[in-house]
Amino acid sequence: QVRLVESGGGSVQAGGSLRLACVVSGFTDRRPYMGWFRQAPGKEREGVACITSNDRTSYADSVKGRFTISQDNAENTLYLEMNSLKPEDTAMYYCAADPKTVARCSGGSISEVEYWGQGTQVTVSS
Repeated sequence: QVRLVESGGGSVQAGGSLRLACVVSGFTDRRPYMGWFRQAPGKEREGVACITSNDRTSYADSVKGRFTISQDNAENTLYLEMNSLKPEDTAMYYCAADPKTVARCSGGSISEVEYWGQGTQVTVSS
């Protein structure tokens, strides 16, 4: 059974930093493409950053230079390091996975998400 469990959200002031983590379990065949999405109240869910099985990364324009996605395969954990946070980064952040062989990661988003985490809230105050 695949599970994605996020942690690390919280409340910070603008300019601050947070690191999100997502513990991944249940994939037995191939390493999936992984990504972080976010959804603010009243807005659609959007891709923030993604990483392929061979560690190629892609970011949404809105977070380039501020966010860094990485994965520790020994710990089965996906990370999102968020620096220089802005109030507009406030959202629920979700970990996502696509294990398909035709998975894609571009523009900060993996193409077809098959698995979602439960989400972790990030709130940035001005």
